[in-house]
Amino acid sequence: MKARTLKADKVNVITLGCSKNLVDSENLITQLRGNDFDVVHDSQEEDANVVIINTCGFIDLAKQESIDTILEYAEVKKAGGIDKLFVTGCLSQRYKEDLELEIPEVDAYFGTLELPGLLAKLNADYKHELIGERLITTPMHYAYLKISEGCNRTCSFCAIPLMRGGHVSRPIEELVKEAQSLARRGVKEIMLIAQELTYYGLDIYKKRDLPRLLHALADVEGIEWIRLHYAYPSKFPLEILDVIAERPEICNYLDMPLQHASNSVLERMRRQITREETTELIQQARLRIPNLTLRTTMLVGYPQESDQEFQELCDFVQEMEFDRMGVFQYSHEESTRAYDVDDDVPAEVKAERANALMEIQQEISTRKNFEKVGKTFKTLFDRKEGGYFVGRTEGDSPEVDNEVLVPAKKNFARIGDFAQVRIAEASEYDIFGEIIA
Repeated sequence: MKARTLKADKVNVITLGCSKNLVDSENLITQLRGNDFDVVHDSQEEDANVVIINTCGFIDLAKQESIDTILEYAEVKKAGGIDKLFVTGCLSQRYKEDLELEIPEVDAYFGTLELPGLLAKLNADYKHELIGERLITTPMHYAYLKISEGCNRTCSFCAIPLMRGGHVSRPIEELVKEAQSLARRGVKEIMLIAQELTYYGLDIYKKRDLPRLLHALADVEGIEWIRLHYAYPSKFPLEILDVIAERPEICNYLDMPLQHASNSVLERMRRQITREETTELIQQARLRIPNLTLRTTMLVGYPQESDQEFQELCDFVQEMEFDRMGVFQYSHEESTRAYDVDDDVPAEVKAERANALMEIQQEISTRKNFEKVGKTFKTLFDRKEGGYFVGRTEGDSPEVDNEVLVPAKKNFARIGDFAQVRIAEASEYDIFGEIIA
């Protein structure tokens, strides 16, 4: 290893984008600290002399945020505020050559699967013994667990396979080891993340093996909640529903991005499912899992989306009454199948449709929250903020879902612990209660 002179490097790792990027940053930080680097994450201090930006390249807004962040630190470097600037992640994977030309102040760009190369640039070794022992940047009682990388789906609008490659599952033994390591450090909730959860195991076990993985993780001592994110609806293995219902450690929660409900749009999107099949799947999920919380994501403004097709989507959302829903506006992405089609839905129409769809969901969410008043929920407390202890039920994932607010003047909650909370009031996105046990 190259000898350091004068002052040792201090590295600031900046993470942009989704929870999958956050896990990548945590693995990077673990490797750097294993090489005796002083590393901070998303620090606002100006004492780091090396900055690594882990970028997102998912949609236009995310790409612009990544570019703006790179430019900001490129200026800091030119002014002498930092010595080295490196860029990694999805944007770098997808646009490396363009970025090298446009922002040459960056010392090196790396793709999503080039962690060893990035470490080598810093004169650090990739330590295989640290796999499964990653440090976490979330509160110590919850963590994300990435069970696979990449995606084999052929959705016409999505650039993720261009940035993350094909689907690669991690072995069950490796994931269990990592979950055990997290549990030893006090993690009580793990959120399983992947581009596509239901594909898990096809590559290494020659079958969809998420149910077996779920049983193995539910057996890990200390893990009380397991939460499932990003399950593709087409050919969804119904056995997953049975495992969720059977194992109390697995939250009655499912994040299933549906994207649309008009059959003609779904066909153009290459989603490999119809509205009718989607409806049947949702009905099966709710039948097999009592008190299921179902989160979804919808995409508006896809090329040629007509008023009638959008109305079909609105009608579907009203009919299905999702517990949680996010809405994205279509982003015209180079090299995707949809890129060859004219992006003909005006930006203002996309925005209007997104707002209209969210108004429908807000009414549903508000009503569902008021239905919780008088009921008691097991709640995991994440933090204290503004006179409240803030927690979540098993129907709420961090950052994206509702929160439970308990007045700190009348209650005491230990951060990272569970408590029973009786709900007294509700609002559009939050519920308010009192600790009873």
